[in-house]
Amino acid sequence: MPLVKIYGSAVFGVDATTITVEVHMDKGIGYHLVGLPDSAVKESSYRIAAALKNSGYNFPGKRITVNMAPADLRKEGSAYDLTLAIGILIGSGQLQASEIEQFIVMGELSLDGSLQPIRGALPIAIKAKADGFKGFLLPIQNAAEAAIVAGFDVYGISNLSEIVGFLSGQLSLTPQQPQIAVPQEHELERDLDFADVKGQEGIKRCMEIAAAGGHNIILIGPPGSGKTMLAKRLPSILPEMSLQEALETTKIHSVAGKVKSAGLISRRPFRSPHHSCSSAALVGGGSFPQPGEISLAHNGVLFLDELPEFKREVLEVMRQPLEDREVTISRAKFTITYPASFMLVASMNPSPGGYFNDTNAVVSSSTNEMLRYMSKISGPLLDRIDLHIEVSPVPFENLSDKRPAESSAAIRERVRMARERQHKRYESVIDVHYNAQMSTRLIREFCALDESSLYLLKSAMERLNLSARAYDRILKVARTIADLDGSEQIAPMHIAEAIQYRSLDREGWLG
Repeated sequence: MPLVKIYGSAVFGVDATTITVEVHMDKGIGYHLVGLPDSAVKESSYRIAAALKNSGYNFPGKRITVNMAPADLRKEGSAYDLTLAIGILIGSGQLQASEIEQFIVMGELSLDGSLQPIRGALPIAIKAKADGFKGFLLPIQNAAEAAIVAGFDVYGISNLSEIVGFLSGQLSLTPQQPQIAVPQEHELERDLDFADVKGQEGIKRCMEIAAAGGHNIILIGPPGSGKTMLAKRLPSILPEMSLQEALETTKIHSVAGKVKSAGLISRRPFRSPHHSCSSAALVGGGSFPQPGEISLAHNGVLFLDELPEFKREVLEVMRQPLEDREVTISRAKFTITYPASFMLVASMNPSPGGYFNDTNAVVSSSTNEMLRYMSKISGPLLDRIDLHIEVSPVPFENLSDKRPAESSAAIRERVRMARERQHKRYESVIDVHYNAQMSTRLIREFCALDESSLYLLKSAMERLNLSARAYDRILKVARTIADLDGSEQIAPMHIAEAIQYRSLDREGWLG
């Protein structure tokens, strides 16, 4: 067969594009690969030749021309090894596969013919089904991930001989069954429960408000006051992901190669990058762009511990994603957009010494030292954080109290009910599911204030010299507090509580 067409796929951002691989055999000797392949694709000939020989097949001694169309789209990675190998086997007459054009074929070959996992199996499967393909042949390690797509046959392959046997009709394979496991109650806790947190009832209330409305939050307090302990327990009070959210999250983790054999990701992600991470690691990018930590935290929590220790330029690149809930990475020849709708939870000490301006503190810090330390975080970034919370050390009486605190399950139920009210409110609005996502137009529509509430907010704005963005944040938080109370109208007490969660806007809070 002089010309063979076989199909693979390329992933850009979180979406896939079908690639047509054309293999042409002719007289002579040589291997010519065209269609804008990168180095990993060009090196495939060595892996393919060794894998064919070690699996009992021959690498044909002919002039082989391989075109990967569309030719102006860059092909990256080693996942095309299996696509090219099957095309060469069919073109050289070693394999008869009449139905090959009904399948997408992807996989990285080891020299012994076994298959290594690939990235982006889920978006490839979604695109293949949309394009009308019958099935997807890929490494067995990725089968559970791709099988999430209903009404589409996914076959997990272990080695080259197995796929040859299947395509030639000599071996029967059973399609992978989808594994969509719903997390059980005890799995949601992950051994991290708010019942373990002694005292800090006011901070728990703030965390509940943040979870109910999807608000960003920053915790400021001395070492040992419980900031990290509280932040790590935030996912335990978030409601379960919807199927759509789970698919979005799994697609991103699939592109990053972090799904493995788990199938659908049903738990909200919790990402906690080290403060030494680069801008590309946080927001995504690189020479071959990959999603960063903010995209891996999509529909979950991004926890930045010791916020001032992050490089200023790293933090500043988060300003646009925090507003737009997506990050766009531009290169000379292409632009990629990754989703980035996450809850930001940040924690920090109030000063280099770790303590407030307090003569009773272990290390006393002056007001100037605290101001200099706080200035490492820009005002525009702090403006995008809805809740500013001061965390005080826990008194001994609370630490030694043996009475059980409220569990995450009880808090999560209140959060779930508040989210349901928001879901009903925004069911006719595209891409808005909870209060933190409200636009200015929606704030005017759903956060109408009576005269007393408006007067209270006006007084706070004038006394604290708040920005227009802080005004919007207060209204969003007040809307969430009203939802937790089951109230359709925002009352003055809701506004008052929301205002007190802007600690960094208040004069004199440093001591």
